[in-house]
Amino acid sequence: MRAGRGRKKTMGTQISTAIQEPVLYEANPHFSDEVNRNIIESEIEGGVYLRDLLPGSVLSIETKSRTYEMVILADGFALISGHPEFCPEPTEVHVEGSTWGGSMIKQAFLGRGMRLELRHPMGTMSTSRIIDIRVH
Repeated sequence: MRAGRGRKKTMGTQISTAIQEPVLYEANPHFSDEVNRNIIESEIEGGVYLRDLLPGSVLSIETKSRTYEMVILADGFALISGHPEFCPEPTEVHVEGSTWGGSMIKQAFLGRGMRLELRHPMGTMSTSRIIDIRVH
């Protein structure tokens, strides 16, 4: 058997042994250092894109203050519960995404270290910082 250039030949069949490197964010010269740092940190901390979840997926979102349960619906909508005042029972909301506490939002993304932002029947709301996200 002879190996060469990331491929092995085994009994007439070529098998790729190349490891794909992840596509990482490159700092944008039009953003401030703080914004670039936040975006890079969100990639390191991780999170979940709503587009990657099927309707009916259930998430547990632990924030600094409380734990929410979210059931994904469709088109950015979800049922959320876990706040004693705003959603003690499952309440339909539109998930906008996550922020670092300012006006810049990472749309349809829930990220550790960020704040969940959603449109609730009572208005736009954001949570305390997300500590952990679990998909059930």
